[in-house]
Amino acid sequence: MRALTVMDAYFKVGETLTVTGVPKPNAAHFNVNICLSEKDIALHVDARFNQLNDIRKVIFTSRQGGNWGKSNYCQSFPFEEGKEFKISIEFKSAEFLVILPDDSVFHFHNHLGAEIYPMIFVDGDVRITSFKISKPPRNQ
Repeated sequence: MRALTVMDAYFKVGETLTVTGVPKPNAAHFNVNICLSEKDIALHVDARFNQLNDIRKVIFTSRQGGNWGKSNYCQSFPFEEGKEFKISIEFKSAEFLVILPDDSVFHFHNHLGAEIYPMIFVDGDVRITSFKISKPPRNQ
């Protein structure tokens, strides 16, 4: 179930994406995706409350040509049903820095190698309350 889709987002190197939302009661999972298309996902952050044999785990992976890459797991699970969260994703050229609600930081390689991603979508058991792409401050 798609919670949010942003086409023509043009998320670029040097920018930060901030997604704020609230997991629904009895949530199984929700995910945030930065993509070229549905089949080419540079970053898939999946917060799994209880899905696919994963309980209270955050999974990071990518998808190329419809094929999922290796999954990486985060040590913490800073999400609670019904409690607002904020995820920030800083787009560096070679990687994404994902900052979770407990301020833990996860580095994920930019496997697709693009410098602009036109599509962002959020799926699953979540209500999005805020979505923002911010540019870095200009040097004075």
